Amino acid sequence: MLVVCCGQTEQAYFDGLKRLSKPVTVKPVVKVGSPAQLVRYAAKMRENDRGGFDEYWCVVDVDDFDIGEAIVEAGATGISLAVSNPCFEVWLILHFVDCAAGLSSPKAAAEKLRRHLPGYTKGMLDFAVLAERVDKAVERAKSLGAGNPSSDVWRLVEVVRKH
Repeated sequence: MLVVCCGQTEQAYFDGLKRLSKPVTVKPVVKVGSPAQLVRYAAKMRENDRGGFDEYWCVVDVDDFDIGEAIVEAGATGISLAVSNPCFEVWLILHFVDCAAGLSSPKAAAEKLRRHLPGYTKGMLDFAVLAERVDKAVERAKSLGAGNPSSDVWRLVEVVRKH
């Protein structure tokens, strides 16, 4: 499974998750760009694939992007999307508490996360702190509707854990 993500935080998370999910092979790759650019990159990786990945996912943030373009690209190319609104930190917050109130920005999400992970900074993530909380995060994320906040990273987590 190839997971294209937009940052090192996401990469660290999926590197940690794959250690819990043997024998599935999860390869997180960081690609900076808009969600649609990540989808196009994943599609190109699949076209050139010599490694035989069964699934291709993009983990993207809404932030200030037009997520609709990424959804259309993903549908056209068969790439699976895991979208967090406004950002991946929503998924991390859900490991600790429910998150129903809208978050004004990725910065606000990071501040809320720091209440549970003091000293959190983007790109620095100790998955061991989250490992035993993944089931709770999945449960909480499933209970959220679309909009802000939301994260469907749970869909990717469930696929990884079922293999």
